[in-house]
Amino acid sequence: MVHKPRCLTTRMRHPGSRVAGKLTVVLLAVLCLAGYPLAGDGWAQEPAVHYWDRGTAPPGAIGSRQLQRGGPLAGFFQPVEIKAPDGVSISLAVANQFGPPQKAPRRVGLLIGAVYRLRVTNIPLPRAEGLEIFPTIEIIDRTYAPTDQQVRFAIPVEIALQDMELAMQGKFVTRVIYLEDPHNALPTRSDNGQSWFEVGPGRDPLAVADELGRPVAILRLGARVPDQGPDPNFCFGSPSWVAYPPLTAAQAKPVRETAPARPAAPAEKKPQP
Repeated sequence: MVHKPRCLTTRMRHPGSRVAGKLTVVLLAVLCLAGYPLAGDGWAQEPAVHYWDRGTAPPGAIGSRQLQRGGPLAGFFQPVEIKAPDGVSISLAVANQFGPPQKAPRRVGLLIGAVYRLRVTNIPLPRAEGLEIFPTIEIIDRTYAPTDQQVRFAIPVEIALQDMELAMQGKFVTRVIYLEDPHNALPTRSDNGQSWFEVGPGRDPLAVADELGRPVAILRLGARVPDQGPDPNFCFGSPSWVAYPPLTAAQAKPVRETAPARPAAPAEKKPQP
């Protein structure tokens, strides 16, 4: 049976622990692609372990090292669905400038190993009128859905309202999205957004994600804002991305396994007189 990806987000809050004077909030999101291989046949033997990396590494460091490990990663546009509360608009950078805003969710293809800067506007919070936040998304691995289903089973990256509020307060938020281990997956479907739970301080988010599955993406939200005019460093060089149309109502429905139809029994032949 094939399930649509679902997200269970593991939230890790570090009370009193601060990085550069900012509260660190880490979230781990889960994808479940039942029936899909976790990696290609030629790469299934190597465990996807990131213990030599740390979740606190600067944007781009983990993805670039992942590309050095080889595999069918370089040049692949991983489908991603960027989610946000109703009314929120999201812009992606092109030529070191942000394009026109579009309402969330946005479905795009992002290169593995690249870092993408977003602009998030129309934030539905008190005293947030006219304010913007600029999160980043780093794709560090890919999923292996069937070719004709890759866009449908995109990696969901949720920019939650509570995380936007923390970012607007000058705090730093990180989400590590990982592919759920099918042997330990919960046999339920979640349609209520991303769930999360907190873990204790001092634990590395990437190591925790490795314990639970295979990390595929990192979302970071902070208080940094761009300088005046185009800034290639702020936009990480504006890597290429691909826009996908929204899902139709039929595509959004869960995939259900159906038994193949049995051929009709041949009609009984009557003896000729």
